[in-house]
Amino acid sequence: MLSTLRFIVRHPLNRRHKISAIRRWLNWQIGSRLVPGPVAVNFVNKTKLLVAPGMTGATGNVYAGLHEFYDMAFALHLLRRDDVFVDVGANVGAYTVLASSVEAKSISIEPIKDAFDQLMLNVHLNDICDLVDARRIGVGSKKGTLKFTNALDTTNHVVDGAEATETPVCEVDVETLDSIVEAVEPVLVKIDVEGFETEVIAGADEVLSKKSLLAVIMELNGSGRRYGYDEGNALRSMTDYGFAPYAYDPYQRFLKELNGKNHGAGNTLFVRDVAAVSQRLQAAPPFTVMGASL
Repeated sequence: MLSTLRFIVRHPLNRRHKISAIRRWLNWQIGSRLVPGPVAVNFVNKTKLLVAPGMTGATGNVYAGLHEFYDMAFALHLLRRDDVFVDVGANVGAYTVLASSVEAKSISIEPIKDAFDQLMLNVHLNDICDLVDARRIGVGSKKGTLKFTNALDTTNHVVDGAEATETPVCEVDVETLDSIVEAVEPVLVKIDVEGFETEVIAGADEVLSKKSLLAVIMELNGSGRRYGYDEGNALRSMTDYGFAPYAYDPYQRFLKELNGKNHGAGNTLFVRDVAAVSQRLQAAPPFTVMGASL
């Protein structure tokens, strides 16, 4: 509970409204328990998001408007109508719904059935079926099948060895990102796969080489150690494809180059063609979240 409250009061959208933010948290704690099933809450622009107690990522959007403030704001400022966004590890679809709020199209990939079902409910709730190509598959370095945990909410992940006998798992078909994206020309890719990023990159040579691809949002929080991966290798791979790590200030719409991964967040933003990206960010219309316009 304390960590949740710290997140709420320190969040950029809550810093000037801490009492209101805590009141919103209390209202959610009480109200969500009185309503069976997910609740539709206001999200970005005119979209809504289905949220239920226990959805740690989705409830962050209830408490703070944008759970991953800097990365979500970057996506909203970068994407344009008919751009293609590839959401690898979509979970219940927060980023997918967010992309649809600026009329971008999404290829949304989520291997876990419960999360995928919630993703589809969010797609139908927002009437964005024509904008979303949803796939219930995993992503790796080659075609095959892999075992995933399926009872850990946003931290479900590929399992191997002893862990497969210690926690509930499911077997999921796996494709490479190259085979999924094929001839599509994405502008933005998000890779949130709980430490399996190295494997995703290994099967994404064509995607990461596409000239249309301006940026990648990648989770680099040390989870790769469970598979024996060094995140430094992922950083070097992205550099080889012409990307550099950045942090984004949504208020100033400013990109700051980093020396390595973003240690202040779970995700790192990789940008290629900084001039073109900066021009997009500066020219983007504002979006609205929790009554604020950015």
